[in-house]
Amino acid sequence: MEGIPRLTLFPLTSEVGSGGHLVIGGCDSVELAGEFGTPLYVFDEFTLRRKCTEFKEEFSRRGLETTVIYAAKAFINKALALIVKEEGLGLDVVSGGELGIAHSVGFPLDRVYFHGNNKSAEELRLALDWHVGRIVVDNFYELGMLDRMAGELGFTPDILLRLSPGIDPHTHRYIATGIIDSKFGFPLTHIEEAVEKAVQASCLNLVGLHFHLGSLIYEAEPYRQAIELVLGLANEMKQKHGFELEELNIGGGFAIQYSLDSPAPAIAAYAEVIASRIITGCRELGLGLPRLTVEPGRAIAGQAGVALYRVGVVKEIPGVRRYVMVDGGMADNIRPALYGAGYEALLANRVVAEEADVVTIAGRFCESGDILIRDIRLPAVSAGDIIAVPDCGAYCLPMGSNYNASLRPAVVLVGEGRARLIRRRETFDDLVRWDLI
Repeated sequence: MEGIPRLTLFPLTSEVGSGGHLVIGGCDSVELAGEFGTPLYVFDEFTLRRKCTEFKEEFSRRGLETTVIYAAKAFINKALALIVKEEGLGLDVVSGGELGIAHSVGFPLDRVYFHGNNKSAEELRLALDWHVGRIVVDNFYELGMLDRMAGELGFTPDILLRLSPGIDPHTHRYIATGIIDSKFGFPLTHIEEAVEKAVQASCLNLVGLHFHLGSLIYEAEPYRQAIELVLGLANEMKQKHGFELEELNIGGGFAIQYSLDSPAPAIAAYAEVIASRIITGCRELGLGLPRLTVEPGRAIAGQAGVALYRVGVVKEIPGVRRYVMVDGGMADNIRPALYGAGYEALLANRVVAEEADVVTIAGRFCESGDILIRDIRLPAVSAGDIIAVPDCGAYCLPMGSNYNASLRPAVVLVGEGRARLIRRRETFDDLVRWDLI
């Protein structure tokens, strides 16, 4: 990777192959684009599994019993759920649909945590019927409904209470979830009442507390602040209501590096701050050590995924801008249009070619805001070239759409020189399958 800094943002197996092509998991990306078409999302199996292992190792070696839960909202389908299952992680789901995917592959449901700020009665009944491991309760309405339903079904679920600690994680406001003004969780002013009601509930077993500060948090300090606050609350609730903190779930939000000028902390750096603060805080307060639960999503799937696009029109506006139009865009990756997310890119068919032009990579959809990357230096680009965008494994496909009646892209899993289709490309028939006349 020396001499090609952007290659460090790609999956761990990425290298330059014959003809100067980008190779991922032993597979030539240009050949993948030819075989499966574009846009194409490529996931590297080695990177996925290595990130799972790294989280387990880094958090477990620091003196706390730790459970690592993969946040399915980052990206989930059957193949990925099986990898998470094989790697021994749990699964954080936020809908009946994500829970259904887990169930469809025989995922151990006692390793599933069910989140959500507005779970429906049908979703809660499904979670109770399937005996999921934890239900993370978000509000009083849900707390009461869940207690009644659990009594009717004769099953007492283990629950966590999600609180909003009022900590600024210094990220985009759209992905900050632990601040005071948030739709998620019990505000601090209501947490004592929530604990009291949960402890007294006849059909619920309160085992712990949960918070999630947000996404793309590039520093560990917000976690330290939130842990101090929550441990203080736990101690107060123990004194007043006999609540024992058996489990502390600190959510996810661990950043990855999207651009060369915004390095992210190593997983070990997050683990050290989080574990040491819990151990020290519990010692100071005289609390027993709780089980720690972490919920990485982006930090496992993000770097593993690459989006491949084929160039069509190249539009030159003299003295203004050169647009490179690709065959995807905001329908498969809305993050740049939604909250200004930044990406890097390479020419997959000429990785080592000398950079020549500053271009803006634009999508094909009928919105002026459909810009994937603004002002990036690339080799001279022409129609037919393949552009590879790294760090597309999280939140691109799940937030995708059929805007302009476009077809959702295919997804392949690569490893050891083999490529396996794990989601076929949509067809025109798929677009009208649910329509009625």
